[in-house]
Amino acid sequence: MLLLVALSAIIAPFVFLVLFKMPAIKGMSISAVIVILLALTAWGMDSKVILSSVLQGTHKTFTILWILFGALVLLNTLRNTGAITRINQGFQFISADMRVQAIIVAFLFGSLIEGAAGFGTPAMVTGPLMIALGFRPIAAATIALIADSTAVMFGAVGTPVAVGLSNIPGADTAFFNEVGRTITLLDLGAGTFIPLILVCILTSFFGEKKSIKDAIPMIPWTLLVGIVYTSSAYLYSVLFGQEFVSILAALTGLIVASLTAKSGFLLPKTEWKEAMKEGFQVDTTKSSMGLVTAWSPYLIVVLLLLGTRIVPWLKEFTNTAIDLSWVGILGIDSINSDWKFLYSPGTILTIAAILAFIIQRKSTKTFTNAAKESLSSMKTTSISLIATLAMVQVFSNSGLNTNDLLSMPQYIATSFAENLGFIWIFVAPFLGELGAFITGSATVSTLTFSPIQYNVATQIGLDTNVVLAVQLIGAAAGNMICVHNVVAASAVVGLAGKEGEIIRKTLIPAILYGLLAGLAGFIALALL
Repeated sequence: MLLLVALSAIIAPFVFLVLFKMPAIKGMSISAVIVILLALTAWGMDSKVILSSVLQGTHKTFTILWILFGALVLLNTLRNTGAITRINQGFQFISADMRVQAIIVAFLFGSLIEGAAGFGTPAMVTGPLMIALGFRPIAAATIALIADSTAVMFGAVGTPVAVGLSNIPGADTAFFNEVGRTITLLDLGAGTFIPLILVCILTSFFGEKKSIKDAIPMIPWTLLVGIVYTSSAYLYSVLFGQEFVSILAALTGLIVASLTAKSGFLLPKTEWKEAMKEGFQVDTTKSSMGLVTAWSPYLIVVLLLLGTRIVPWLKEFTNTAIDLSWVGILGIDSINSDWKFLYSPGTILTIAAILAFIIQRKSTKTFTNAAKESLSSMKTTSISLIATLAMVQVFSNSGLNTNDLLSMPQYIATSFAENLGFIWIFVAPFLGELGAFITGSATVSTLTFSPIQYNVATQIGLDTNVVLAVQLIGAAAGNMICVHNVVAASAVVGLAGKEGEIIRKTLIPAILYGLLAGLAGFIALALL
């Protein structure tokens, strides 16, 4: 019975969004009420703790909405300046094939943003960019979410590894790098297939014929891109440690993918454009704007993200200058919500939008009009996110109860360990996915579940590094189906209310990624 109560935060959203096809504003509001009522009654949480958790979730919502606003205002500003038209023409020069564009924009450029920022930012940036390239909104959101997975296991400069595994006994830099190498080794057999899976989803769900056959001619090129990404990730983890794996592997992949796509190497001669939204026309009028000028705001985003995460004095300044964090909400010391305003990707995206109209020599109206348009499109999303994050924080803080129970996530993990320990290497990645699905963070998923993963591995004699590696791979895969990521990705492409439909599509590759990770872990254990 208690296990069902603990699982309510997973079951309720799945039933209402995926099975009943409710929009998130309704489905997540009902789910939040159910979880809160069960937390009050069955779990014995104090009403003050629950109110504090709801306020924590509301505060966290504003941090996400700020990132969402930054992504939207940047895109809308670039639309107004004409930069998007020039960027589009640049992609047409490399390849007009939407299968190729999806890999370059969503998977590789998205991985670069993930490596610098994390916070679910990539899907909020690449989704709108694909819309500007002509992708149908639901295709753009779905592909952006699936693509933001492989790089997530290392996240923003290695945060999921360094922070997520920080509560493992003896954790230090050498340990983090060792697990990082194990992750990249296992991902050679799992992450390599993500570009192909992306194309299969694109053609199967969004092509006119809805056929996987249109993905078959892309197999050689997508496997090349996948192998380049995962093998270079392994090389960089060996040479430099785990912090810069996502950034360097993404850059390597971008160079190889762009050069091979431009030359047509391993690509079919027929261009595929069946995911294009109705009535979209590529502007063939020669733009007076240079390609570097058009892309400069995105380059600024990457440089500022890296600078604020790597340069010590700049990191210190952006983390302390404007601190909107809420510590000890309602006097409960362990319930906090961070918001380092200048450090937030939302601030950096907004700064890039302001610099865009200056660099591209346009009037301030290009920005102010973009800001008004962005704010007006975020109303419904804000309610959905508040309900989602209120539920998430009650779930996460459920260890603060009067019934002397474990927190709901720990109770789930312990129950699974007791009953499924004999096949744990196949369970481990899905526990990681479960954590990311609820919390929306590979870091929080790993921070929550890594001690359990470590203890189970020790008890049944499995290599702990392999088990922790598949936890992180699973947590990264869970990013595809995380409710608040889906809500945000839907909002930036103008699809509020279609969250369940998107999850039904991203669920397939999320499960497949978990299975591939478990299989890779099983093979690794057999060879040890």
